[in-house]
Amino acid sequence: MNPQIALPILIPLLAGAVSLVFWRSRSMQRFIAVAGTAGLLLTSLWLLTTVNRDGILVMHMGGWPAPFGISLVADLLGAIMVVLTGIIGFAVALFSLATVGRGHEAYGYFPLMHLLLAGVAGAFLTGDIFNLYVWFEVMLVASFALLILGSEKAQMEGAIKYVTLNLVSSVIFLVAVGLLYGMVGTLNMADIARRLATLEDNGMVDVLAMMFMVAFGIKAAAFPLFFWLPASYHTPPVAVSALFAGLLTKVGVYALFRVFTLIFNQSPGYTHEILLWGAGFTMLSGVLGAAAQFEFRRILSFHIVSQIGYMILGLALFTPLAIIGGVFYIMHHIIVKTNLFLVSGIVHRLRGTYQLKSLGGFYRTHPWLAVLFLIPALSLAGMPPLSGFFAKFIVIRAGIEAEAYGVTFIALLVGLLTLYSMIKIWAEVFWKSAPPEGDVDPYPEVNPREMWLMSAPVVGLALCTLFIGLNAEPIYALAEASAGQLLAPERYIEAVLGEAGEVRP
Repeated sequence: MNPQIALPILIPLLAGAVSLVFWRSRSMQRFIAVAGTAGLLLTSLWLLTTVNRDGILVMHMGGWPAPFGISLVADLLGAIMVVLTGIIGFAVALFSLATVGRGHEAYGYFPLMHLLLAGVAGAFLTGDIFNLYVWFEVMLVASFALLILGSEKAQMEGAIKYVTLNLVSSVIFLVAVGLLYGMVGTLNMADIARRLATLEDNGMVDVLAMMFMVAFGIKAAAFPLFFWLPASYHTPPVAVSALFAGLLTKVGVYALFRVFTLIFNQSPGYTHEILLWGAGFTMLSGVLGAAAQFEFRRILSFHIVSQIGYMILGLALFTPLAIIGGVFYIMHHIIVKTNLFLVSGIVHRLRGTYQLKSLGGFYRTHPWLAVLFLIPALSLAGMPPLSGFFAKFIVIRAGIEAEAYGVTFIALLVGLLTLYSMIKIWAEVFWKSAPPEGDVDPYPEVNPREMWLMSAPVVGLALCTLFIGLNAEPIYALAEASAGQLLAPERYIEAVLGEAGEVRP
């Protein structure tokens, strides 16, 4: 048995439960938020270190061996994703102390945040396809509740679009799970992969693959059903937006990587061709949407869509280098995108608006914030030597080697248009002169403690971006090892279906 696998799930669940016990104590809820997310980060780092050293870890719940019981599985990809969950959870928890008001806290902001983190970690670590659905629903419930905290009109409109499309995705996912169980008689993903390899009805397998592709594509905000994301992510408090931007769509991307490397790898020429087209349209539609916006968070929301395309492109090309690029891109993007949303939150706290036309002058009044914006912004655009350059370079090189010249050209074009969007934000928010005082409503000054709490996670995430860019070799090696496991599904199957709790490299 490897009980440490369960800790990244149990800690946020326990933190959320304790927060409910101290419902009336604001100080205790805030302390538990920081302590719980710090515990999640530390245990996830421990898990990644162990997996990197010993290989795939498996925990069979209740002592029931697979495939009869529920299994938790931590391979390198799952462990990496849990570490990123811990980093983002801790950063957002600190930021929330300065930006989430008493009203939102009274309605359960911190318990819901912990529940969301537990759902995300559970999705990354489950070895059971039905429990993946369960963790998706835990995330959906928590995220919907976080979206509507405050009950403002814009929030309700965004939440309705968000939950409607995600419920459609959940229905497709559940139907696909039922059909899959009817075909193979098991829900354990390793056992499903082993049994599907022996089936002769490849047509039905391809139908199921397409159902899972649509379900996870909606949750990842891939083309064409991505519009729920830019319609909703700009409406809640910015801490919620940052948490969603960093993690929620990446769970959909992770699920695509998991099922299309482990389960549905029989017809890559068919399924991955569709993924390739989807990646191209996702990149292009997202970046064009961002270019047309003049609201800080809406621009960033559309860029989530465009950047998802790069990750799916890595999976669609399905070569070792492409999978490495996809994993590397996920690691880079989660850090960068969360940080950009946090920067937008500081701008809003200082001026009271996200509208670019009503902003300006930050380079002169807050030069440190301008630098903190440039680091993730230029990284998102793929400028060297930041993390985004290496992520884009690996994926584009993989596209050239695979002779996918059309989608590779789109990836290069999207990089240029991303740079245009970041320059637009820079010019409007930081470089141009501030509007005359009579044109904007005065906004309360931020006290030094609040500014420190908002700035600390932004600085930390910016340092992570610089670390990935300046130390790309060890990050590349980690992504390469993860890709090696994904492209050798027999190692995952052997680890899960072997003796209970046995660790296999």
